[in-house]
Amino acid sequence: MTRLRNFGAGCCWLAIAMLLGCSPDAKKSAPAAEQQPAVPIFHVDPATAGSISGMIRYTGPRPEPKPIDMSNEPACVEAHKGKAHDESLVVSHRGDLANAFVYVKSGLQGKRFETPATPVVIDQKGCWFHPRVLGIQVGQTLEVANDDPVTHNIHPMAEVNREWNHSQGAGDPPINRRFLKPEMMIPVKCNIHSWMHAWIGVVDNPYFAVSKEDGSYTIPNLPPGTYTIGVWQETLGTQERQVTIAPHANETENFTFKGK
Repeated sequence: MTRLRNFGAGCCWLAIAMLLGCSPDAKKSAPAAEQQPAVPIFHVDPATAGSISGMIRYTGPRPEPKPIDMSNEPACVEAHKGKAHDESLVVSHRGDLANAFVYVKSGLQGKRFETPATPVVIDQKGCWFHPRVLGIQVGQTLEVANDDPVTHNIHPMAEVNREWNHSQGAGDPPINRRFLKPEMMIPVKCNIHSWMHAWIGVVDNPYFAVSKEDGSYTIPNLPPGTYTIGVWQETLGTQERQVTIAPHANETENFTFKGK
């Protein structure tokens, strides 16, 4: 009888202990996870900032422009007066190469840059994307306009970012979108007009440029450091080179692509 009484008392105390252990007051709250402080926005010292500039050139036989058939869209034919040509490889008579994307591929680790408030605009005019090659920072607004009297469907075929496509009729308001991650290079097409193509380079810094018709490019306001400079051209591939920028130095880096 005594054993049963002691056993019962023990069970009671065990139950009380369990209840206390499960009560909110008895539980010790787990320490909150410490939040990492945000990396401050980096500002370049204008007294030490440098730049990279140069020329993008093409060697080999100058490619013959390939005609594009727009006959299924009379408004597009009219915009080009019946003479439209492929622009995937734009080379001047001197061998200057346009539409090459030049950017700082590495060397800026640990630096965070302010997102520009001004949007980057891609226009659809003459049944063509303008510009054909563009750069944009992560989080910056891409504004898509349609100045044509016909409907287009812009379709960035992203892999790292979210893929999307959007129909835009004549007179429709601009479409605003953002890319949240760096990605090189996002091909863009129009689902309605198969000859319309563009490319978007999404970067996490402001150091990029697109070569002009004379092949020139400039990347200004670079902090001193050693960088890998990447160059991309849609039909000729990529190149890269390491460059060191001394304080307040203006380096010249030329790149040459050979025709395939």
